[in-house]
Amino acid sequence: MSTEPDVFAGFSPAPAASAADACVMLVHGLYMNPLWMRPLARRLRAAGWRTADFGYRSLREPPAAAGLRLAQAIRGCGAATVHCVGHSLGGLVIRHACATHGASLPPGRCVTLATPHAGSRVARALQARGATWMLGRSREAGVCGDVPDWPPARELGVILGTHNIGLGRWIAELPLPADGVVAADENACAAACAVLALPYSHTELIFRAEAARQVVAFLRDGRFAPVAG
Repeated sequence: MSTEPDVFAGFSPAPAASAADACVMLVHGLYMNPLWMRPLARRLRAAGWRTADFGYRSLREPPAAAGLRLAQAIRGCGAATVHCVGHSLGGLVIRHACATHGASLPPGRCVTLATPHAGSRVARALQARGATWMLGRSREAGVCGDVPDWPPARELGVILGTHNIGLGRWIAELPLPADGVVAADENACAAACAVLALPYSHTELIFRAEAARQVVAFLRDGRFAPVAG
C-alpha cells in the first residue's frame, strides 16, 4: 500500500458546484472486485467528488453484458453528471457502456488506467496456449481486442504505466514502455483527448496519489495536470 498523503497539497479540488451534482463511478479490473478501487475512491472523495462502486464478475460476465449493467447503474445514480473511471478490463466495460448505451446516459468524462484498448498481447498469448480459463469471458470483445469504437462525443483520458513489473512480461514479450501487464501501445485509443504516462506498474496505478491527482484533474478540466516532481 502507498504511504503517500491523501490530501493533494496546493491542488485545486473539484469545483463545488460540479461535485455537488456529479458522481464518479469506479470500475475494477480482471480478477478484482470493488474493494480494490477503495484507495482511489478515498482520494477522489477527499478532493470533493462523490463516488460509487460498480462490481461485475470479470471471468464469468462478458464486457458487453457488464457494460449493459454499468449503463443501468449510471442511470440509477441520480446525478446530473456521471463520470467513469476504470482500471484495466474495467475500462473496456466502460467502453461498452458508452459505445452501446451512451445516448441514454447522462454526460460525464471517462478515465481509463492501464486499459488495453488495442487488445492485450498477454491475453492473446494465453488464448494461443489454450489457457482460456485464465481469461474467462473477458476475452469476448474485450481483452483480446474487437471492442466497439469509443464514442467521440464522450471525453476520454488515458493513463498508462511504464514500470515494467508484473507477471505479464513472463507470458508475452511486451515492447517497452510497459506496466508489466499492458504495454503502452496497447492503451492506444484514437478517440482519447489526453494521454498520460506515469512511472507505475499495472496495479500501482490504482494506489498511487499522483494517479488519483491526475484523475481529478481530468474529471475537473478535461485535461491532465503537469506531473508532480
